[in-house]
Amino acid sequence: MDDLLIAAVLPGQYRIVTFDGLAAIYHRRSGQTHIVSEPLPEILLALEDGPLTPEGLLARLSVDAAISVESDPGDELVARISELEAIGLVRRA
Repeated sequence: MDDLLIAAVLPGQYRIVTFDGLAAIYHRRSGQTHIVSEPLPEILLALEDGPLTPEGLLARLSVDAAISVESDPGDELVARISELEAIGLVRRA
């Protein structure tokens, strides 16, 4: 996973609105709105400052979003990244 680098789409290309423990992410480019739960919006926001490795993303999430995560990002974090990639909000850099 050391060579995996993840980048978010430009911040102006989406809008996040939170409600009742969920978030709606409107992707302007596709015109789609995605209803997601934690930690997907937090991952997207953590990537706004630039691309990160899964390990770097894990560190940012633990500080910025106060999300408790395991020290090894493992399959779960990569699965969440893949979800965001599938809906076009992140890409492999």
